[in-house]
Amino acid sequence: MIHVTFEQTPDKRIRSFNMSGHANFAEHGQDIVCAGASAVSFGLINAIMALTNVEPQIEQSADGGFLQCTVPMDLPKETDEKVQLLLKAMLVSLQTIETDYSEYITITFKK
Repeated sequence: MIHVTFEQTPDKRIRSFNMSGHANFAEHGQDIVCAGASAVSFGLINAIMALTNVEPQIEQSADGGFLQCTVPMDLPKETDEKVQLLLKAMLVSLQTIETDYSEYITITFKK
């Protein structure tokens, strides 16, 4: 199962997210849950860098079973609003996957 955890500040700003595990929905190369979650998460990181010029801190494992992304908290207000919108769009996309494939992906929040 893929476990996604979003860390939020008290005012509900997303500070970071991490994804760990494997969906095991299907064979490697055929796993649409894994492919969807990966596309959404890496697309978000690429969008943050390309559209806001923000470099998030990224950690990942060699086997693809772990990804963590932390965004800076000291951004100018306009930039922060753009980054937060992109992060919330990612959350909505992952929640959509979770709705249809809850046996293979779960999303939690921590403060």
